[in-house]
Amino acid sequence: MKEPPQILVRLDRCLGCHSCELACVIAHSNSGTLHQAIAETERPQRRIFVETAAGFKAPILCRHCEDAPCVRACPSGALSFDHTSGAVRYQNLRCLGCSLCVLACPMGVIQQHHDQKHIVKCDRCTHLEFPACVSSCPTHALSWQTTNDYSAIRRQEVGRRLLHAIDTGGHGRSGPH
Repeated sequence: MKEPPQILVRLDRCLGCHSCELACVIAHSNSGTLHQAIAETERPQRRIFVETAAGFKAPILCRHCEDAPCVRACPSGALSFDHTSGAVRYQNLRCLGCSLCVLACPMGVIQQHHDQKHIVKCDRCTHLEFPACVSSCPTHALSWQTTNDYSAIRRQEVGRRLLHAIDTGGHGRSGPH
């Protein structure tokens, strides 16, 4: 089976601008626009959170774990892992509103819906071509790709840095010393 893409994070690129949070809110609003989303009676909720820790900004979102604690904790089957998409899917009609998934989530990203009868979690914007958070990130700290592609790109970056260091003698300049 082909590896499904997922939302991957480059912490070294995140500026903490919160563009991903805003895009998420808009994508999950009833109107789909910023101006109208602000005025909606039921405020849309974000599914990604930019947190600061040890001087770094970090976008935190559902990792769609294959052996997801939230899925195991859900007594009604409202949460399930979809092996085709590699995502934890949520069916609100089956949700009891018990919050066991909120307690079980190791990332702390599942939250109660405003009505307290349902939950809100990342759905990877299945209604869009790409997740809104990824499309909105100005520094490309968020990417939509497979882990194998992500690893290959990272290896290429490391290789380029090593070659540059060798070329410059480790001093940031070219030529003999």
